[in-house]
Amino acid sequence: MDDHRHPLIVCASLVQNPMNLGALCRTAEGFRLASLVLPNQAVTKDWEFRRLAVSAQQWQPLDVCAPTALTTWIQQQQHQGYRVHALTLSPQAEILSKVLWPRKAVILLGRELTGIPMEIEALCDRRVVIPQYGKVNSLNVATAGAIAIYEYMRQQKMGI
Repeated sequence: MDDHRHPLIVCASLVQNPMNLGALCRTAEGFRLASLVLPNQAVTKDWEFRRLAVSAQQWQPLDVCAPTALTTWIQQQQHQGYRVHALTLSPQAEILSKVLWPRKAVILLGRELTGIPMEIEALCDRRVVIPQYGKVNSLNVATAGAIAIYEYMRQQKMGI
C-alpha cells in the first residue's frame, strides 16, 4: 500500500462535536491527508467519534492542539512554510473556487455555532468562504471541511 500523504493539514481544534470530528477523520483518511488536528486526545475514545470515523482513526495521522494553544500552533505551521486558510463566513473571505491553493496548506475550521474567533482569523494567511444560496447561511463544519478538502485536491490534481 502507498504510504504517500498529501501535504494538507485540517485543523479542527476549535470543533467541539465528536460526531463532526469523526466525520472529518474519515474524510481526511479518504483523501490521505498529512494530518487532522483535534482539540484533545480524549476525542478518539468518544463513542460518537469512533462510530463516524469508522476505524479511519487507525490510519489517519492525528495531532492535538488545544484551542488555547491555537495562536502558537498557527505560527509554527507558517514558520514551516504552510499557508493557513480560515474557512469562514467573513465578508472579507475569498470564494473557495477562486483561491489558488499552495501545496503546503492548512484548512482551519471554526466552532459549530460561533466560527473562528476574529483574533485567530486575523493570524491566517487567507479567509475562504463556500458560497451558499439558501436561507440557512452556514454548512455543517464536517461538510464544509470536506468541500474545502476536495477543492484543494482538485487543484493539486492528486488523484482526482
